[in-house]
Amino acid sequence: MADLAPGGRLRRLELTVTRRLDGLLHGQHRGLLPGPGSEIAGSREYRPGEDEVRRMDWAVTARTTVPHVREVDADRELTTWLLVDASPSMEYGTAELDKRELTVAAVAAVGFLTAGSGNRLGAQLLAPDGLRRFPARSGRTHLLGLLRTLLSAPRVGGYEPDTAPLAPPDLTDGLAAVGRVATRRGLVVVVSDFLDGLPDDPAAPPPWEAPLRRLAVRHQVLAVQVTDPRELELPDVGLITLVDPETGRRREVWTGDPRLRERYAEAAAAQRDQISQALRRCGAGHLPLRTDRDWCADIVRHVHAQRRLALVSAASGGGPARGPGTARGGAA
Repeated sequence: MADLAPGGRLRRLELTVTRRLDGLLHGQHRGLLPGPGSEIAGSREYRPGEDEVRRMDWAVTARTTVPHVREVDADRELTTWLLVDASPSMEYGTAELDKRELTVAAVAAVGFLTAGSGNRLGAQLLAPDGLRRFPARSGRTHLLGLLRTLLSAPRVGGYEPDTAPLAPPDLTDGLAAVGRVATRRGLVVVVSDFLDGLPDDPAAPPPWEAPLRRLAVRHQVLAVQVTDPRELELPDVGLITLVDPETGRRREVWTGDPRLRERYAEAAAAQRDQISQALRRCGAGHLPLRTDRDWCADIVRHVHAQRRLALVSAASGGGPARGPGTARGGAA
């Protein structure tokens, strides 16, 4: 993928998403709230003086000999807001893709799968020099322009010591910005490694948990966590210099120590569990993607899992899911 030109990358992504996922996610999403519309949502008994006669469901009335009326879902357009983490830590990668390229792939998947008549896509790009906003618009041209911007964004490559910005925007700032612009109920997708401000104490909540929870109250939220295998395990390659891309701090580490590698793996596992627990408390969907795995297959598995949850909810009497992520054709 890294050998392809930017235009070729976009064509490759679009072709892959369309071929791998078309048929699993067809159809339009349901409205978030019931109301006047054309989507049939079921039938109920007729209430004299409250219901209009033109909404009579004659088929159900004939079968039950009791007057019934149709219930419908409101026809609503889906507005999707993306928060894309483009901080220096997202430029790291040791597999076929780096975290930046996998982020672009996730954005492409969300964009193509939520595209539809009247649907709109907006984005907030969390870059080292500040937040960059892309207004919510519809159409393929808007989506392709967003992807080109992500692909062509200059790479920082890590800061030298004492040269990092004093107060670069973090994930908390980005989530607050999305909350200000996402005024209509819809879908919010956060693509990040979720390492910003993660406290050393596993019991302490990360600083981005509160704004993410506020978003999940009003919107359906999908958290796409991007990781690289070297963030989970440290290879035995002798003496290496580790650099924090966010601050420029450096530390030499002897990776030949098996106890050191074991402690590293344990700390990484605890860190990932800490992130998963925080996302679960927020009520957000969690889609982990890795640079060394087939991201299309991971997205398909996530969609199937969400569909099964929706079917179980409907079978248990909870009714069909109303959010865009679990309804017909939803993205998550």
